[in-house]
Amino acid sequence: MIVDHATQSSRIGTGVIVATIIVLVIAPYWADRQTLRLLAEMFTFIALASLWNLLAGYTGLVSVGQQAFVGLGGYILFALAILLDVNPVFAIFVAGPIGALVAVPVAVLIFRLRGAYFAIGTWVVAEIFRLLASQVSVLGGGSGISLPAAVIVSMAPSRQIREFETYWLALALTTSILGAIFILLRSRHGLALTAIRDNEIAAQSSGINVWSTKFAVYVFAAFGTSIVGAFIFLQKLRISPDTAFSVNDWTAFIIFITVIGGIGRIEGPIIGTIVFFLLRQTLAGLGTAYLLIMGAIAIGVMLWAPRGLWGLIAERFGWQALPLQRQLVLEKK
Repeated sequence: MIVDHATQSSRIGTGVIVATIIVLVIAPYWADRQTLRLLAEMFTFIALASLWNLLAGYTGLVSVGQQAFVGLGGYILFALAILLDVNPVFAIFVAGPIGALVAVPVAVLIFRLRGAYFAIGTWVVAEIFRLLASQVSVLGGGSGISLPAAVIVSMAPSRQIREFETYWLALALTTSILGAIFILLRSRHGLALTAIRDNEIAAQSSGINVWSTKFAVYVFAAFGTSIVGAFIFLQKLRISPDTAFSVNDWTAFIIFITVIGGIGRIEGPIIGTIVFFLLRQTLAGLGTAYLLIMGAIAIGVMLWAPRGLWGLIAERFGWQALPLQRQLVLEKK
């Protein structure tokens, strides 16, 4: 008897994923500038939603303060590029370890809280970060600051090459984060996360160190979120406390994406991001009504498909694009 992950649907899904990645890699040769920017933005939302899904969907850490690390990553990028003359692309990868280090004392503090108090605690931490950023006058204080032209030019000699480089960097970051999450969930640590998600008390009684597992996942999510945050504000070329630590842009929309796509499923954030951007592109002209429609859609999905769109599809048709569950397979003699 052996343990197998793959199913026929997952093998087909793997083929589709590989083909999609190939098409996306060569996108600069077939897509226009606007399409590339839209795709790069979608990649960042997929990455942020996947990291939040890892937190909430597998460890039960429902954070409404992940904008703290998005903004932190952005400010680290600007500080390194402007004050220390560090190449902005290199600064993106420096933001990750710094974000993880900052997450350690934050986790020690907020892990004393449970449930709704934990969620509120993460939001309070993000607000503290925003207030601290507004006091840093060398980075624009409350009004913000833009990247100098010299820093932008240092990335690449021409605008077209910079846009291609930015697009490929977004694709590489997102696939790396998704790959790391997939490997984690396929490992024995993934089994521990699944056990914690299903029943935390039972997992602890089975010998799983629940606190250290949650701590490691929180620090990893902060690492990835800081990197993505640095990249986001490299794209925007300007940062301010209100945009960097926006709860709507970097947490509310991310929660919407994950809930719509399917929380606790690795495919969920991808499906949710596609739906979110379709709605945004279609309804953005409606003003505040656009947000009301999105809220109504989220409520409808939670009522009729509580496991999200991909969860509904997976349960009805048995599809699984990325196999995580283990199945016992009898060997034929």
